[in-house]
Amino acid sequence: MRAQHRAILAAARAGPLPSLTDRELGLREHPVTIYPYLFVPVRAWVRFGLEAIRVYAKLVRSTPLAAGVEFRAEEQTFVAGCGGTRSSG
Repeated sequence: MRAQHRAILAAARAGPLPSLTDRELGLREHPVTIYPYLFVPVRAWVRFGLEAIRVYAKLVRSTPLAAGVEFRAEEQTFVAGCGGTRSSG
């Protein structure tokens, strides 16, 4: 897991986590489902700037076209996709 944390932190230096567009999310056709207490483990591709990396994450929101995930690297938490991005640490 430490190797993944180092890889995530290195990728994070390549740029911010971009937010998906309304078109990519399909928001005109589909609602966003938020999972406030459901912790479904997933493997997901995320992109920091131009750097893509596959991470172990948990599902936090979704549409039929996209998913929002939360993942950690050491003391930093990242949320990517499906209506927003953020990192805290």
